Amino acid sequence: MTTPKKILVIRNDKIGDFMLSWPSFSLLKKQYPEAEITALVPEYTAPLAEQCEWIDKIIIDERNPSLFSDISALSKKIKAANIGISISLFSETRTALSLWLARVPVRLGPATKLAQLFLNSRLRQNRSQSAKPEYEYNLDLIKYYIGLNADTPVAVPEPPYLSFNSPEVTALKNKLVNKYSLSDNKKIVFIHPGTGGSAINLSTEQYAELANFISQMCDAYFVITAGPGEITVAKKLSALINSAHHIHSSTSDIIVFCKFLSIGDLFISGSTGPLHIAGALNLNTAAFYPARRSATSLRWQTINSPEKRLCFSPGNFTGENDMMQIDIKESASRIVNTFFS
Repeated sequence: MTTPKKILVIRNDKIGDFMLSWPSFSLLKKQYPEAEITALVPEYTAPLAEQCEWIDKIIIDERNPSLFSDISALSKKIKAANIGISISLFSETRTALSLWLARVPVRLGPATKLAQLFLNSRLRQNRSQSAKPEYEYNLDLIKYYIGLNADTPVAVPEPPYLSFNSPEVTALKNKLVNKYSLSDNKKIVFIHPGTGGSAINLSTEQYAELANFISQMCDAYFVITAGPGEITVAKKLSALINSAHHIHSSTSDIIVFCKFLSIGDLFISGSTGPLHIAGALNLNTAAFYPARRSATSLRWQTINSPEKRLCFSPGNFTGENDMMQIDIKESASRIVNTFFS
């Protein structure tokens, strides 16, 4: 197999899933720097894809309610891009069929369900077992393709995977510090209490308890972040936090939100898209996961450096009330001792 000049990588699901594909894009581009890497993404993650230095072009996946017209339109887009190989990090029947109709010569992806019938190169992964992090499953597909080329994978680039101009970040931090008269030793701690579609998370009361314990142990200023539809839970949390804080509502430009996150000393949340953005920025993260196998801390591990991440979860999965098993005071102590001592 020869290295095509144009490679399409598909990760057209949610923001968190897409951020966990950035190590894969970085490896692919480092391995084949002359190749043109195109990403198939939905419109809402396209601004993030534009920030990824390893992505050269973007195809927007505009879903159509009519299955026939949806697949027809997508296959035409892919065919027009003259793709030599596709790597489906996230595989579904509609995209696999579109690739087949577009006559992409090499169509690689997970050996899963009906979608695999339209692929001609498959890797069995058994992701449902959650035996490794999602980003490693993604990397395995890239490494599999590299192996098909009889090449040896180069080292995966280290984090951060997402970064911004230092003077711009410094200016943002200075603006916050001056606006709220923060001292030099004040730690800026982001808390994102929204679920972002995740079914299981800490309660608002638990997040408030966590913030209040942290503020007793160190000098912290809290920023409660809220995405679209999350302002109500942010206000509820705000009413329960005793120390200095404010709410930051982000409803439009996701890149502005990413730049703002980059000024933080710590990001706290459940397994949401913003958590995985923080991971890509290589921020300190403290994440709370349920014990359910499909949603564990191992499966949805962030992509920041190991020393920059902490995770907390209940011992066993029995239902949505499992998160009440987590010792919030002990969690706060671990967070402060790990990141601020």
